[in-house]
This record gives sequence, structure tokens and C-alpha cells, in this order.
Amino acid sequence: MRMMSSGVMAAVVITVGCLMASATAILHKVGGKQGWDQNVNYTEWAENEQVYVGEWLIFNFDKRYYNVLEVNKTSYENCNDQGFIKNITRGGRDVYQLTEARPYYFLSGGGYCWHGMKLYLIVHDGLPPAPELAPALAPATSVASAPNSLTSSAAEMLFLSIALCLALMWTL
Repeated sequence: MRMMSSGVMAAVVITVGCLMASATAILHKVGGKQGWDQNVNYTEWAENEQVYVGEWLIFNFDKRYYNVLEVNKTSYENCNDQGFIKNITRGGRDVYQLTEARPYYFLSGGGYCWHGMKLYLIVHDGLPPAPELAPALAPATSVASAPNSLTSSAAEMLFLSIALCLALMWTL
């Protein structure tokens, strides 16, 4: 039996680690079913989300018209798309990991911010609260996740895990 090369072994270890780490990741679909679009109340959407460090946002939008820029508070308040912190636009189905507990500010440039395409989101430190358990005598029911977050959807989590692992392996 042949021994695996150290590069292949490292790739396997990284892949397994990534899959294990992302198995509990939460992906919040910004704007819910409407996605990242004009005339969506993102303030209301954000008030219904509990977001924690390490979780992800996904922005779904038409990249021909819109973009997603991380900005500071002043730029958010004034819909200023100049001097942004980071342009996270890649292809219209863009994911962004929230890496620290703090307020995050996002907007769409080109004047679309004035039509409501801006998001202020507070990211909390620590772990999300554990789901409540059903009473022992209650009939079995399915536990629904938050309406706008996707937790452990097998296909989406697998895709995200593979993408993250490939990106990590590419940098080796």
C-alpha cells in the first residue's frame, strides 16, 4: 500500500476540518425571499435576525444593476458609495462571513441606496442560543428555523463547505 504524499494528506485534513467546522454554520439570506433588491425594508429584516460571529450573509441580486459594498456608518447614513471598506460583489449570489462582533453597514451603489438598498446589522459575540426543546409529552413536531436563515440545508452547506475548502487548498 502506498503512503499518501504530505500535500494530499494536508488537503484531506483541511477538507475534513472545513466540513466539520461548517456543519453548524448559519447562512442568513439578506432580505429573505426578496433578496438584495430595491424597496425592501432591510431594517425590518435585520430586526428579525439574531446574527453571531462566524455566521454568513448571502446577498442574492442581479449583478447587472446592483452591488454590495461594506461601508462605515457615515457612508451608510448618507448613501455614499465612495471610499467603501470592501466590495463584496462577485456574481450576484455573494456570501460574506461576519468575523467580529460589531455593527456592519452595507449598501448598493449607483443611487440604489436611496431606494432602500442598505443594511445595518449588529453582530453579536458568543454562540447563538440553543433551540428550545419541546415538552416531553407534546406530540412530535418539526422544529422550524428562523424564517430568513438557512441552517444545515444539506446541498447548500455542502456547496459552501467545498467552496471554502477549495479556496483554502488553492492558497497552499
